[in-house]
Amino acid sequence: MRIGVFGTGTVGSTIGGRLVELGHEVRMGSRTAHNDAATTWAAAAGELASNGTFAEAAAFGELLVNATVGAGSVEAIGTADPADLEGKVLLDISNPLDFSAGFPPTLSIKDTDSLAETIQRTFPGLRVVKSLNTMTADVMVHPSRLGAAHDVFLSGDDADAKAAVAELLRGFAWPQSDIVDLGDLSTARGVEMYLPLWLRITGAIGTPIFNIKVVR
Repeated sequence: MRIGVFGTGTVGSTIGGRLVELGHEVRMGSRTAHNDAATTWAAAAGELASNGTFAEAAAFGELLVNATVGAGSVEAIGTADPADLEGKVLLDISNPLDFSAGFPPTLSIKDTDSLAETIQRTFPGLRVVKSLNTMTADVMVHPSRLGAAHDVFLSGDDADAKAAVAELLRGFAWPQSDIVDLGDLSTARGVEMYLPLWLRITGAIGTPIFNIKVVR
């Protein structure tokens, strides 16, 4: 599959690299076609990897991944031709973290809205699915690293889009039993608002290599 990844940070490069390892063609998008981080990533990731602008990544991908900083997500996606977004699944991993008052950050969107819903309203042609935003990048793509069962969540309005993202997750070796479908896209509010707690747990235990499990 051809996948366009928006974002050149740790999440974008980790997700993109793992997708290449699994045999997908990946184009990493950034604000400029010659972004140093994206160029370096593409050179290291191999012949299935390439880079370009956000718009070029959108045009390239059959499925899209938003791994940009949450505050810049709408602007980044908005540089794409609307025709290159129409009908495509967008896996949204970003969180609406606001660092304007320093660390720890607050949330710029919360309670009655979410970043995922904002993206969906702004780009109605997309089929947005929220997932993977509740853990660090290495755990996203290597869930077995923790050595115990733990959960990843799905939020979205389109059942087929959620099924496509679930298939991608299974490719990362997430067991189907650990993929928890929370329901429609409004449930993204909850997983985004988990981030302040996630940050405090990280500080308390001294590592981001952890996740949560819903015990029934």
